Amino acid sequence: MTVTIDGSAGVTTNSGAVYNGLITGTAVTLSTQTSVDFTGIPSWVKRVTVMVSGLSESGTSGIMVQVGATTFTTSGYLGAVAEIRATPDLTNFTTGFGLSGTPISTNIHYGIMTISNITGNTWVYSFTGGASDNAYAYAGGGRVALSGTLDRVRLTTVNGTDTLTAGSVNIMYE
Repeated sequence: MTVTIDGSAGVTTNSGAVYNGLITGTAVTLSTQTSVDFTGIPSWVKRVTVMVSGLSESGTSGIMVQVGATTFTTSGYLGAVAEIRATPDLTNFTTGFGLSGTPISTNIHYGIMTISNITGNTWVYSFTGGASDNAYAYAGGGRVALSGTLDRVRLTTVNGTDTLTAGSVNIMYE
């Protein structure tokens, strides 16, 4: 027997859980945005994957992802991201999940961030990535407790005024 799952209808498993499939958002091309928001994430989601390709920013404040329940959570994040290069850079983040610490504005980032529900409204993240213009690699991890059910994800710069100048971003969730 063959079952095709396209994400539009859930499939009930033997344990009674409903699996809705892997759902992909719509990729956003970056040019001069200070942030990109993905909203309307369903309440049953337990994992969100954020994918960046060719991402760069206008300044050097760093790039992060924020999540939220009804509004974006801007505090209470625990974690860090390491920029692995000749002189390593480790940056703690308290206002979002970090993708890069203090990058050079010309850095071109590629990578995958996985944000997973560990229990209740607490979410953990991991990020791995690299840069194509320099021999840099990135690794990060952390957690945040939300006030309610996660329903949104935002890609932004740390200072909120630098712009995302190139590349694309998309999400998948399940």
